[in-house]
Amino acid sequence: MSRDYKKEYENYQSDPKQKKRRAQRNKSRRKMEKLGKVKKGDGKDVHHRNHDTDDDSASNLAVTTQSKNRSKNKNETKTVKLTKSKLREIIREEIKRLTESSK
Repeated sequence: MSRDYKKEYENYQSDPKQKKRRAQRNKSRRKMEKLGKVKKGDGKDVHHRNHDTDDDSASNLAVTTQSKNRSKNKNETKTVKLTKSKLREIIREEIKRLTESSK
């Protein structure tokens, strides 16, 4: 079975959130090109160390081979960054669950 690129675009790549992330990755790539660390067609990826495409600081960007970067991202477990509001929400839900179960 061949890959359906049109369906893939409609279901995933056309999503505004994904378009923004792609634009941010492209911006990081252009930044590294200006610094002379990568060239077009060189087989290298610009890796975001903290997996946050918003953060294109020099300390967060690294140049890796495509195969290493893409396999690393599959095999790494991603840490979830909790905001204070999300943490409060989780605590409220847990308190509610515990009070309901004790009745």
